[in-house]
Amino acid sequence: MFANIKKNYFILIFTILFLYFFFNLLDGERGLISYFEKKTILKELNNEKIKISNKINELELKNSLLTDNLDLDYIEILIREKFLFGKKGEKIYLIKNNEN
Repeated sequence: MFANIKKNYFILIFTILFLYFFFNLLDGERGLISYFEKKTILKELNNEKIKISNKINELELKNSLLTDNLDLDYIEILIREKFLFGKKGEKIYLIKNNEN
């Protein structure tokens, strides 16, 4: 048996090394599977970053409308939305979504 192992020593070492590198290529923290998982996480985080930056820009715009130079049209829109306030002879329609 030892004669057989000595005869095929290089094939045995090569096979073990090949299997070792093959499994480490696919699995592990730096493997191919982990790479694709991290790539999808990066895409999700970039999408979330874009959504948050858009929301920040929208809030900055609303905040700028309420600074020293008041935009009266924007204030009127806020009053109408929050207090359901309207002018005389004006009809206000409320649209409710049925969320069941």
